[in-house]
Amino acid sequence: MTEGLRVTALFPDEGTCVRGVEAVRRAGVELTGVFSPFPCEALHHALGQRRSPVRLWVLLGGLTGCLSGFWLTIGLSLAYPHVTGGMPIVSIPPFVIIAFELTILFGALSGLTGFLVHARVPRLDPEPDYDPRFSEDRFGLIVRCHPAHGALLEAALREAGATEVRHDRA
Repeated sequence: MTEGLRVTALFPDEGTCVRGVEAVRRAGVELTGVFSPFPCEALHHALGQRRSPVRLWVLLGGLTGCLSGFWLTIGLSLAYPHVTGGMPIVSIPPFVIIAFELTILFGALSGLTGFLVHARVPRLDPEPDYDPRFSEDRFGLIVRCHPAHGALLEAALREAGATEVRHDRA
């Protein structure tokens, strides 16, 4: 495998970072990471990201919790019948409370699991070019490219508005 070049660019604001992402996409190189001090809808749109799949995890967990709550209470009532005051053994209204509680529990646990899976946490290999300013007040891009394209990519990033561009061997 040939050795590549890792280019890190810092941007002062969201708009210039979006222009930087578009410049990298036009250049056709691999975008390794995008960093932002706060969530940016325009940046997600520029990256072509869709809505978070975590909400599907929560929905499936909630439905599973609701169904398991009814299954648990109805199953136990049928397995151990206890007739009280001539009322039916399986009566839905009191079982709704248990189903609701398990809906919340399973939805929350599956949402947490989905978040950890899609965020790739724990990440055991931290990005070597991460700059602490990405968490403070700067936006950043990390790009991998062939060494021959380094100067062209640096020029495109500076033209997009990057305040600092540095590169090293990957």
